Amino acid sequence: MRRFSILFFALFLFLPECFMISTELRGESPYGPLTDQEKQIIDNKGTDPRFTGKYTNTAKTGIYTCRKCGAPLYRSDDKFASSCGWPAFDDELPGAVKRQRDADGTRIEILCAKCGAHLGHVFAGENLTGKNIRHCVNSTSMVFEPQENGRLQRAVFAGGCFWGVEELMSKQEGVLSVISGYTGGKKANPSYQEVKTGKTGYAEAVEIIFDPQKTDYETLCKYFLEIHDPTEKNKQGPDIGTQYRSAIFYFDNDQRKIARKLLGILRKKGYDVATELVAFKRFWCAEDYHQDYYERMKKVPYCHRYQKRFD
Repeated sequence: MRRFSILFFALFLFLPECFMISTELRGESPYGPLTDQEKQIIDNKGTDPRFTGKYTNTAKTGIYTCRKCGAPLYRSDDKFASSCGWPAFDDELPGAVKRQRDADGTRIEILCAKCGAHLGHVFAGENLTGKNIRHCVNSTSMVFEPQENGRLQRAVFAGGCFWGVEELMSKQEGVLSVISGYTGGKKANPSYQEVKTGKTGYAEAVEIIFDPQKTDYETLCKYFLEIHDPTEKNKQGPDIGTQYRSAIFYFDNDQRKIARKLLGILRKKGYDVATELVAFKRFWCAEDYHQDYYERMKKVPYCHRYQKRFD
């Protein structure tokens, strides 16, 4: 009887962990089950009343995720004031949103690519932004994760050709998404053809969305400084030009302090560090053919490799 009591007590202590594991395996939302009102919008393809959504006019830095499954959908960078009465974005995270013709055949519905949750509709040809696209999204379909203390956070690094940096960073624990793109310049919506001239001020960079419960900024920044050569100025391997410069674009003072500490460690070790430390302003996604390049091409990075530089 005593042995049974001990076993029962041990099982009782273990149950919470078992429950958490099974919940994760079932793919349940980190935000809990949908309310009846949320189901009406997300599952039954309803619509928030105009100008009533809590995210219609938000302008803080962060990530908008799917209310149903928690997947990242949109960046605050791509949100704009459209006066339409719902949150508006002129771009989505690569691969995050799928499109299909509405049941009535007149509009294009947008859904979460991961779980199929109804988000809203997408419109083209309105000339509201340079991209000429408007994702009209229900606030109910999303959860905003602010950069400073959200469930998801962002980091932006530039270290030569973004293909290799993206490939290696995407393999790290806690990294949910790595996007190739451009940052550091001024012209809105730059193209690869413009950036590759080296005259735009932009650098080829990657934006990383990560789970701070599974990794942290310092771990990612340290790894970034070990997969490219931080001593090369305006070049990386065979790629030459300011667009291939080494740079860390920090979102806040905490990221700035961490990056500066790591760069200081390298300098004390004798490295002639050329990596720039710059305040983040805006990230623009690169063209689709640049995303997941090495994975699609079934190749390995040729100008990026891991070299241990920290103890």
